[in-house]
Amino acid sequence: MRSGALSIAAVVSIVSAFALSAEQAKQADGLTTPHLATATDAAIAAFTGFCFKAGQSPDQARQNMEKAAGSPLPFELTFWDTTRAPAPEAPNMIERRCEVAWPGQHTTVAIVALRSKMAEPPVFGTQIALPETHVPLKGTALIEGRVLLRGRIAVVHVGTRDAAGLTQTFIAVDRLPDDWQTRLEAKA
Repeated sequence: MRSGALSIAAVVSIVSAFALSAEQAKQADGLTTPHLATATDAAIAAFTGFCFKAGQSPDQARQNMEKAAGSPLPFELTFWDTTRAPAPEAPNMIERRCEVAWPGQHTTVAIVALRSKMAEPPVFGTQIALPETHVPLKGTALIEGRVLLRGRIAVVHVGTRDAAGLTQTFIAVDRLPDDWQTRLEAKA
């Protein structure tokens, strides 16, 4: 290992220090979780605590995250679920998106936290080939398809992008509609 590099164990230790557990997420619903210290901590904890939580409206997702991370959120949140409310900005092949983004290059800790969350019961699906709806973008550090319960498909994505001349880290999870393959074929 080169000097200054973090071992996987060190990264896991760092991530576990600020990732929300299921119990902490429940406490956040009751306003008992203390506000988190940095945008990185807050973004990763909010993502792992709430982006996998089904049945939320955009307002509920934002409120849950604000209870845990403070208001206004110290990161950008993009959330929609077309099964709950219209979302004109939603691409045709994605029915639900939850994404957090914040300044800096923090993909290593974001990936470790994401993998840790996906491994917790209930396990977040099984890795599959990336669906044709998604492609790696410049700055992608991780992108993979996941088959969920009842055959639903999700895509998790971690990377960096340019935001007004500055590097921004993002973590996203998209859920595809049941008929995504039919929609894709109709588009072709």
